[in-house]
Amino acid sequence: MVKLNENIRVLRKKLSLTQDQFAQQLGIKRSLIGAYEEGRAEPKLELLQKMAEVFSITVDDLIGKEFSPDSVLPEKKFTRGKDVVVVTVDSSERDNIEFVPLKAAAGYMNGYADTEYVKELPHFNLPMLKQGTYRAFEISGDSMLPLLPGTIVIGEYVDDLRSIKSGKTYVLITQREGIVYKRVFNYLDENGTLFMVSDNRQYAPYQLSGADVMEVWMAKAYISVQFPDVGDKPEISVEQLASVVLDLQKEILQLKSKK
Repeated sequence: MVKLNENIRVLRKKLSLTQDQFAQQLGIKRSLIGAYEEGRAEPKLELLQKMAEVFSITVDDLIGKEFSPDSVLPEKKFTRGKDVVVVTVDSSERDNIEFVPLKAAAGYMNGYADTEYVKELPHFNLPMLKQGTYRAFEISGDSMLPLLPGTIVIGEYVDDLRSIKSGKTYVLITQREGIVYKRVFNYLDENGTLFMVSDNRQYAPYQLSGADVMEVWMAKAYISVQFPDVGDKPEISVEQLASVVLDLQKEILQLKSKK
């Protein structure tokens, strides 16, 4: 007999989510996740639908199929469409480039899919960019030197996580980390794992669950009023960064095998 509580626990762990992170995605208290996983309570249909969406499965599978740690889940896919990616257009019907300044970053987390919110964002056009859907984000911190804090990174919309090219830089809108600009290594396995790497080696790489990602924008250009110094170059090559990520993967696997 299929045990719903076991399915919830197994699937959550396969996405590398803590109970607290899973609860945040569902908009409920962490204590409820514990109750559901221990079989002390059962989620209502509306919540089951939210859970199934996070797991990228159907509600029927969630309640009727038995999942194990070896089960393979579908990779999360973004569906391109105006109802998902909200854009504004100019008089020539070309998509505008909406700009998300730092002061609007928190609001964007809640309003990125809201037509009225996006319409209120500043917007502009760059003729050198090919036809497409672009968005501009002001970055903070020094984790991606030589790009300095305040630099505006312009990204092109990516509609499928599997399209992420390892070693390239992306702006990701995530539920846990907010808006982040990193060099991404795509090792989407059954756990849907991405590895986030900073060009500034003072910042350690970390893994991110694909289920945590709401939008992806591939960096295509940047705007800055500060010119980087001649000596400001990444401290490490992309090939060396890839080696760092592989070492990190091995450490994670070793830790999991000891559990």
